[in-house]
Amino acid sequence: MKIVVVITGASGVQLGKRFVELLPSSCEAHVVVSDNALTVDMFENPNITLHDSHNIATSVSSGSFRVDMTAIIPCSMNTLAKIACGISDNLPTRVAAVAIKEQKKLLIAPRELPFSAIALENMHKLATLGVIIAPPVIAYYAESDSLDAMERFIIGRWFDLLGIENMIYKRWENHTTTEY
Repeated sequence: MKIVVVITGASGVQLGKRFVELLPSSCEAHVVVSDNALTVDMFENPNITLHDSHNIATSVSSGSFRVDMTAIIPCSMNTLAKIACGISDNLPTRVAAVAIKEQKKLLIAPRELPFSAIALENMHKLATLGVIIAPPVIAYYAESDSLDAMERFIIGRWFDLLGIENMIYKRWENHTTTEY
């Protein structure tokens, strides 16, 4: 299974890096890191191909490369706006445009708080096209007791949404209810 992971923005890049680290070895990962995200030397893994975010002619920029899914974690508001408007002026926005036109799974993890009306409008527009909008939000039923557990929950949910099998977080269990 081929996946493109795009890491944009300056805050929350550790979630993108952890996402890549936790991918099963059955995934062929192609990683695009924007200038503002991370330094390339943080990705030293034989299952990962790094792509220059300025090289719009690289393999992952073409639908014929046959990527199965794309995840943008985190997704800056600038990148989100460009994708929603159909602007593909760099590799991160181009791979999103390819995912949309090829009707492949595209997960966007917007990182901002609070969301502006413009950002919400852009997310709504993309959601109507089938893009998975999944900001990094914890669930308290996971009973996370550390930052690591919270990150594993969020990443595990992203894997679930993309159809990547995993057992990296505590799942919901059927509990009996008590009347109050």
